[in-house]
Amino acid sequence: MELSVYKIDGSESGKKIVLDENVFGVQPNDHAIYLDVVQYLANQRQGTAKTKDRSEVAYSTKKLGRQKGGGGARHGSLKANIFVGGGRVFGPVPRLYRNKLNKKVKALARFSALTYKAQENAITFVEPFTMEAPKTKELMQILANIKAGTRKVLVVLPENSANIYLSSRNLPEVKVITVDEINTYAIMNSNSLVLVDGVQDILSARVR
Repeated sequence: MELSVYKIDGSESGKKIVLDENVFGVQPNDHAIYLDVVQYLANQRQGTAKTKDRSEVAYSTKKLGRQKGGGGARHGSLKANIFVGGGRVFGPVPRLYRNKLNKKVKALARFSALTYKAQENAITFVEPFTMEAPKTKELMQILANIKAGTRKVLVVLPENSANIYLSSRNLPEVKVITVDEINTYAIMNSNSLVLVDGVQDILSARVR
């Protein structure tokens, strides 16, 4: 597949990019995508939820009444879970939700996601550009010029640019990342990809 590279004013630069079949033309593997997305979302979880059990709540441990003959159920402590303010049974405790995924599976998932975007004609290439200062309106105009869409746009840069990133921070439908941060979830969660020229070479180098 051959795509044109656009300037930030929306005109064609004249340069054509032939997409690497090893990155944008693999046989998509839906299960690999599923595994990678599940791992990514699991790794975002803090796992700090915690409740107190009956050994941790602040209550007297005095027995409420005698064991037999009271006419009701026997109770040993107000800390029991059936009482208001008592400890919780089987409540959450701090834990790690992180899981491991093989590098080759992650790479297959990432390239499968990129292949789907290529098949959907949802990839736009733009010439490398810089911004002298963070300007949200200026970034919005650039995306409008290259017809990148207005919903869930993922902009991938070859290297970090603070001004471009800061310009996108107030746009809920635009996410700016570097090629080192690209992941399957971000690709699949976007409607269109804007790749700055040079990103494709970095991705192709990772196949070898």
